[in-house]
Amino acid sequence: MRISLFFALMAAVALEAAPPFNIPARYLKEAAEIPPYWVTTVEEVSAFLRDKVKRGRVETVGKTAGGREIKAVFYGRARQGAGTTTYSGSLGFRDVRAYIGPDHEKRVYMAMASVHGGEWEAIAGMVNLLSVLETGKDLRGKEWPGIQEAAAKLDRLILIPITNVDGRARIPLRMLADWGGDHTVQEYFNTGGWPPDGKLIGWPQVKEHIPLDFAKTQFPGGYPNDGGVNIQHDDFFSTKRQPETQALLDLAARERPDVILNLHTGAQFIEPLRPFVEPTLMPVWESFYGRVRSRLATMGLQHSTDPVRAATLPRAASLNRYNLDTALHLHCGALAFVIESPAHSFSTSKRDGQPFRHTVDQLMDAQLTVHEEGMKLLLDTGGVSRWLSPKR
Repeated sequence: MRISLFFALMAAVALEAAPPFNIPARYLKEAAEIPPYWVTTVEEVSAFLRDKVKRGRVETVGKTAGGREIKAVFYGRARQGAGTTTYSGSLGFRDVRAYIGPDHEKRVYMAMASVHGGEWEAIAGMVNLLSVLETGKDLRGKEWPGIQEAAAKLDRLILIPITNVDGRARIPLRMLADWGGDHTVQEYFNTGGWPPDGKLIGWPQVKEHIPLDFAKTQFPGGYPNDGGVNIQHDDFFSTKRQPETQALLDLAARERPDVILNLHTGAQFIEPLRPFVEPTLMPVWESFYGRVRSRLATMGLQHSTDPVRAATLPRAASLNRYNLDTALHLHCGALAFVIESPAHSFSTSKRDGQPFRHTVDQLMDAQLTVHEEGMKLLLDTGGVSRWLSPKR
């Protein structure tokens, strides 16, 4: 069966049910043409993992508040053995290898998409990454030899195509229509709307009520799970942590990844956000920031085509707030951080002062480039055991 027909059939099944919320009818307009490589619904991704992933191992790593399965794909061999102390203890001891254990030299790459269910670029990017790892080509038929080479040298890859499965399942669309420079529909499906007219809840106001009472909304958006909780800002130290959060914490503790890319949508161009983590890791993050932004600049996918200018970190670049990435870092030592992507449905971007609109092709190139540079960073710098341990 051709790829495009395969996903079209899956999408038809996914969209049979009527939306359970009073979503404005005009918001339900989909893109006129949906590329066959744009795979973003829960049903489409589940079918891809079931039918197309052969080299990797698909595992259910937890369930959502709504009872849906959270699936991850694993490549390579996990770390063996355990350390002798906690991550905090290893920092006090000044040698993180005591926490990671005897396999501390292994390099473990982890990435997760759609912590917010209304942000789909990274889902499609992750599925296309899996296609590269499985076949050598993305779903467009484009080869990525740099990804193949880097992935083959890494010891372990862990990829979660949809983290907030509840939030993604709540939105009854495969792909948003092109709304030009108007972000209203994108924002509505992401942060939700208030009754009676769907006034945007908006960002950062969406973070004021956690958990969010769905009964008080016209539509709750894709930010929260079915428990009303935005897991990017869960109550991480509570015994009432959300099941998605617990699944991620358990997975991170088991795998002890070196880096965790948390892929979101919410920027004019690809933007890695400075994480609120152990300060010693900042030079590593800055290296990633520079290399990914400079490469994207050479591809014409940054605010400037000058790679030096694009890679220059703004002096006033602030720390991202305490969130899921901080919690994961404190739990397992990984350099965990958010990467924001442009949205496919609207654009207000400017490149070198001129209006610019990412095509969906360019968004896929940008997503895959981020993964390639993340893998290469890990290969070039050696991971947490080198980043945080003294030279001996």
